[in-house]
Amino acid sequence: MKNYELLEHTADIKIRVTAGDLKDLFINSAAAIFDIIAERNNPKATPQTKITLKQTADTLEELFINWLNELISLSAVKELIFTDFKIKKLDEHSLQAEAIGESIKNYKINSEIKAATYHELKLTKIDSGWQAEVILDV
Repeated sequence: MKNYELLEHTADIKIRVTAGDLKDLFINSAAAIFDIIAERNNPKATPQTKITLKQTADTLEELFINWLNELISLSAVKELIFTDFKIKKLDEHSLQAEAIGESIKNYKINSEIKAATYHELKLTKIDSGWQAEVILDV
């Protein structure tokens, strides 16, 4: 089951992501981006690459955008599609996590996402947990 939905946007991709807690919001948002970017075209298991990420920021919104943009950048540079995320530590100003990815050769690219943007960004505490709305520059 997807933890995100596509929202209407004129030129870019806008998504709304939900989660029970803040860690899962960060994970679900990252998973949504890579679900949009690519789909597996090779069913065989392939070697996985684990990357450790550390981020600091002045605000939760900045941390969220930094997290997503670091993953997008690493994906392009290392030619990986990230398939799993583990958040070791998360507070309003810092994040320590692992991203696990596979070679881009095992995937069909559907959309090239350049960056997550601050434009119309919303991180909201809701009754069932957390919700994010973010526009992805394509």
